[in-house]
Amino acid sequence: MTTALLVAALLMGFFGSPHCLGMCGGLVTAFGLSMKDVSPTKRRALVATYHLGRLTSYAFLGLMAGLIGTTVLEPLMKGNSTPRILLGLVLVFVGVTMLGAPFLKNLERFGMRFWQYLSPLRQKVFPLNTFPRALTAGLLWGFLPCGLVYGALLLAVVAHNPLSGAALMFVFGLGTVPMLVATHETVGWLRDKIGRFRLRQLNGAVTVLSGLAVVFVPIAMSSMHGGHDMSTMQGDHMQMSDSQMMDMPMDTNMDHSSHHMMPTDNSTTPQGMDHSMHDMSDGAINMNHDEHSEMMEQAQ
Repeated sequence: MTTALLVAALLMGFFGSPHCLGMCGGLVTAFGLSMKDVSPTKRRALVATYHLGRLTSYAFLGLMAGLIGTTVLEPLMKGNSTPRILLGLVLVFVGVTMLGAPFLKNLERFGMRFWQYLSPLRQKVFPLNTFPRALTAGLLWGFLPCGLVYGALLLAVVAHNPLSGAALMFVFGLGTVPMLVATHETVGWLRDKIGRFRLRQLNGAVTVLSGLAVVFVPIAMSSMHGGHDMSTMQGDHMQMSDSQMMDMPMDTNMDHSSHHMMPTDNSTTPQGMDHSMHDMSDGAINMNHDEHSEMMEQAQ
């Protein structure tokens, strides 16, 4: 799992936190009212404790999601590009959901049934005046049905690693903490800024583009790289053919030239040189004898 995926989960939690406040605002208010008789210092510690419980539940759900991805999906996707394509499609799905598409409403309705099933246990944690109760309340809170959480769980599934899925969901939960622990004034400021600049929609658009890039950029790069390799191979083949055509006649001519230029054994041995000198001396003696005879005949 890359750092980019963790950052995407963190931003998803932060920019989606106004939605979380709408879903969890009543629960946070109930927690606050149950701690009205504790000191401010202990109150802050109890708030941190139930958020720790919530993040622990998210990490557990991410662990289960990553385990599903490892045992069910990964064996079907070895040796191909399916994991990358699936990750890109999940990013696109999550981004479109953050843009406002109600794809996960039915899943939220199904989760609400489980949440109602936990109602008797939830009633036992009030008032939140002790740390075990605060931790239990946070652990139960993590199972509150939320489309944003389900979208993050889809990312955990395609992480193909249980620990990576747990880390991703924990980081996602961290992104939601600032909005849920802020004071009333700070909550209003955060909601105003996120709504005014449409930061959630902007993050959704960036997520969609990231998913599309994950799917299509490697395909385009592979196509370009494959075409470059083919042209390089053709160029090398042509270059080798030209060099072979140049080398073959040159080698043949060199062989023939070397064969004709090689001296014979008689011209290179000392004995052959002696015979040539002897023949030249005999020729000179015979020439002198003929000239002397001709001169005598003319005198007579």
